[in-house]
Amino acid sequence: MNRINQKLQEDKKLLSIYFSAGYPSLNDTVQIIQDLEKSGVDMIEIGLPFSDPLADGPTIQESSTKALENGMTTKLLFEQLKSIRQTVKIPLIIMGYFNPILQYGIEDFCKKCEEIGIDGLIIPDLPVDIYAENYKEIFEKQGLINVFLITPQTSEERIKHIDSVSNGFIYMVSSASVTGSATGFGDNQTSYFKKISDMNLKNHQIVGFGINNKETFNQATQFAKGAIIGSAFINFLTNKGTSNINTFINRFLE
Repeated sequence: MNRINQKLQEDKKLLSIYFSAGYPSLNDTVQIIQDLEKSGVDMIEIGLPFSDPLADGPTIQESSTKALENGMTTKLLFEQLKSIRQTVKIPLIIMGYFNPILQYGIEDFCKKCEEIGIDGLIIPDLPVDIYAENYKEIFEKQGLINVFLITPQTSEERIKHIDSVSNGFIYMVSSASVTGSATGFGDNQTSYFKKISDMNLKNHQIVGFGINNKETFNQATQFAKGAIIGSAFINFLTNKGTSNINTFINRFLE
């Protein structure tokens, strides 16, 4: 069974962390992953930097730009991760845009992911219909779960279609107003989380965007299986560096 699905079966709320590969420094990637696992994180999303990350907020955009300036490439990321499964057991997901994957070669990219032990992909600009028609068989042949995003604007019909195509979890974008805000989610977000939960989808939902402290983590996971912290963690790396990652993670696990 895929490590993502194994993790989703655990009787707990899951904490997933996103960071940009090659940030803050080019060779920080593996150490950050190892430190995150040691700190108790359940899953890790490794951002594959891209020059035009339209779905990302300014914090992640800046880290992606810096990573590219540092020299991060798809080939280098795979090289950095070639031995990652000797030390890391939790699910690893690559999150990136379709263009670099297309340039690398979709089948070659998926084969490389399987070879090094990547469990899934999140590709915000790959529509579910295109994936289902052209790439689903390739991904599944290599044991990869492809994760799709939904937002409060996604229709119920579309959500049900995404659910039918998915075989892991659904990334539920909260549409929180300000990344890094400490005010928590409003009634609209909470109602949205509950509405999706009440649909009884076959796939679990994990909430992303706007989670930056214990309060927002608890709000997000009241009706969902887990939550993803991205910008808040990258801000931590920017301000504090890669030391004492466990002090950041503890605020969500305490």
